Amino acid sequence: MVNLEKTALELIESPPKPPVLVRVKNAKKYFKLKKGIFTKNQQYVKAVDKVSFEIFKGETFGLVGESGSGKSTLGRVVIGLHEADEGEIYFEENEITALNKREFQKVRKEMQIIFQDPSGSLNPRMKVQELISEPFDVYTKMTKKEKEEKVSILLEKVGLGVEKKLSYPHELSGGQRQRVCIARAIALNPKFILADEAVSALDVSVQAQVINLLKDLQKELGLTYLFIAHGLNVVRYISDRVGVMYLGQLVEVAETEELFDHPLHPYSAALLSTNPVADPKKRKDKIVLQGEIPSPANPPAGCRFHTRCPIAQEICKTKVPDLVEVQEGRQVACHFPLLTNSKEETE
Repeated sequence: MVNLEKTALELIESPPKPPVLVRVKNAKKYFKLKKGIFTKNQQYVKAVDKVSFEIFKGETFGLVGESGSGKSTLGRVVIGLHEADEGEIYFEENEITALNKREFQKVRKEMQIIFQDPSGSLNPRMKVQELISEPFDVYTKMTKKEKEEKVSILLEKVGLGVEKKLSYPHELSGGQRQRVCIARAIALNPKFILADEAVSALDVSVQAQVINLLKDLQKELGLTYLFIAHGLNVVRYISDRVGVMYLGQLVEVAETEELFDHPLHPYSAALLSTNPVADPKKRKDKIVLQGEIPSPANPPAGCRFHTRCPIAQEICKTKVPDLVEVQEGRQVACHFPLLTNSKEETE
């Protein structure tokens, strides 16, 4: 018998989800390897292999995993910097993978990127004024005066003084250069921003300042982020939900605190066990994985993690686990998810 009182209470406590801004369906991106002397067949690096997930409007979706897991490649596929070999990418329910170059240009200004290295993404021969004005030159017909006024507003918005608009990148600190990159990313009022290791090249104190700036801009401008990073504490602080990648595939997706407190995939548990925690009561024993991460050019059959998994069984060696919802809002690709660690089981 349905408990109407409980059902009504759950509806009050669980507000409806916001609309989906970005939807990825079975995305694949392979890169050809050069043939060697003893190599007859063409080999590929399977950087992204049948990945599906959604990003809701106004949220920050974090993406974590070891180096070489395919995080950055997936992010660049999402915003069109890499063309997907297979699969579909939807932005506001419009399939952008089906658009030609001219049609995609109209969508492109709605999707921007902040790169890891601000020095590498800023032309050293251009002043800040010119760097931030570049998007206006491509997408608008603003006058010189209008562009100057807009640049001044953007500099103030990202916490830089107007006097910095006449500076060259080498005259700025790393944090200031990244703020210029952020100003340029928000110049056209985009709806979606890919932050690809956007703070990993900065000092810890500067990281905190930039992360807080990104959070403030998200509230003020209604931005949606795909946030890719190695720093787990940074991801935990900024993200609403997190996806865990391993060898080109998503192995778990969950709300941030649920994932960090109760990982369901053995790889997630091992990855998070290495994360330093200030509170001694919340520290977990470090899980040491055996062996090296396999080559993405020749991933293992079945579950790709089975060669390093401490609980792998025979089925894991042959059958690929699907990414399925095992609890509300929680997806995991594992034949034997760690459900006994979940909040639902322990209560």
